[in-house]
Amino acid sequence: MNAVWRGSFWVLLGGALILALSLGIRHGFGLFLTPMSNEFGWGREVFAFAIALQNLFWGLAQPFAGAIADRLGALKVVIGGGLLYALGLVLMAFSHTPLALSLSAGLLIGIGLSGTSFSVILSVIGRSVAAEKRSMAMGIGAAAGSFGQFAMLPGSLGLISWLGWSAALLVLGLLAALIMPLAGMLRDRPQPVQVGEQSLGEALREACSHSGFWLLALGFFVCGFQVVFIGVHLPAYLVDQHLPATVGTTVLALVGLFNVFGTYTAGWLGGRWSKPRLLSALYLARSVVIVAFIYSPLTIWSAYAFGVAMGLLWLSTVPLTNGTVAAVFGVRNLSMLAGIVFLFHQLGSFLGGWLGGYLYDRTGSYDLVWQISIALGLVAALLNWPVRERPVARLAGSAA
Repeated sequence: MNAVWRGSFWVLLGGALILALSLGIRHGFGLFLTPMSNEFGWGREVFAFAIALQNLFWGLAQPFAGAIADRLGALKVVIGGGLLYALGLVLMAFSHTPLALSLSAGLLIGIGLSGTSFSVILSVIGRSVAAEKRSMAMGIGAAAGSFGQFAMLPGSLGLISWLGWSAALLVLGLLAALIMPLAGMLRDRPQPVQVGEQSLGEALREACSHSGFWLLALGFFVCGFQVVFIGVHLPAYLVDQHLPATVGTTVLALVGLFNVFGTYTAGWLGGRWSKPRLLSALYLARSVVIVAFIYSPLTIWSAYAFGVAMGLLWLSTVPLTNGTVAAVFGVRNLSMLAGIVFLFHQLGSFLGGWLGGYLYDRTGSYDLVWQISIALGLVAALLNWPVRERPVARLAGSAA
């Protein structure tokens, strides 16, 4: 028993460090928008489009990365993802044209993230622990990624101020390269295919015929829309409301910090209560928090309170969503199935980031997008409510 626990501990630690690096570096990309745009005389849409492509390629590649991890083991996928991530950052440092930026920051880093982020890493963690501990373990892993987002934001800003944006990207590339040796801690060796075991095609057909799978995916679309809209556009919104520019950076840092507590708590609660019902409560709470924020008098302190509240709700959906997929379909094809659900998250991310700028340019405010975010939160709460964690018939009476 102690040996099993020790093995799970090292998997959890390795996964947590990989997520902290992968998501922490990504969280600071917005800091490069102004220096790169100013140096090359680009409009802001050049950098924004490259980051939008990053989210899109990340989502499109995720089911394939997950399927490979499920069949060949996560080690190869994480090493390959870490290599592409580091290479993308190095090439981004020398991107002097919009096309080069889209290929490095968009294509390479987007695909690299698919092998080094939640769907693959949390699936490895989920397979390493007993079913009753799975939700909490995923919450711990997600919390580590959240801490990386908090810690790397000031770190990336300090590197830019000290070395300049290009050299800062090279340093971040070296940090991303650490993902490759850390992958050795995951110990996720592929299991031999058993006689009568479900094929990838059969797993896909089973999931696609299950209404709960699509309800989870559509709810995760809303999560992506909300977090990317807020992450990309909140600083500009606060400046529009005549608050200092530093307030936006502080709010995003608070989101990252309190996200640590939110994701851990969500994972802990998911091991005790219904995960879909908790998801409904989270999406409903997001809508309530946004309503309170945009319809109350705006001050520096109300902005900070919004950052704290949204941080607690930010990525709390991740361990609950992945945990529900594992409970319903088992863990054999978890990376692939979680990757498909995550694709919907990234489609929402692309739309939230792009639509925020598109509607702002045409209406002169973010009011309509805030209202859409509120309405989508209510829709997501309704979508998740009827989902049940009952295992599919194939798993009935057996361990997931």
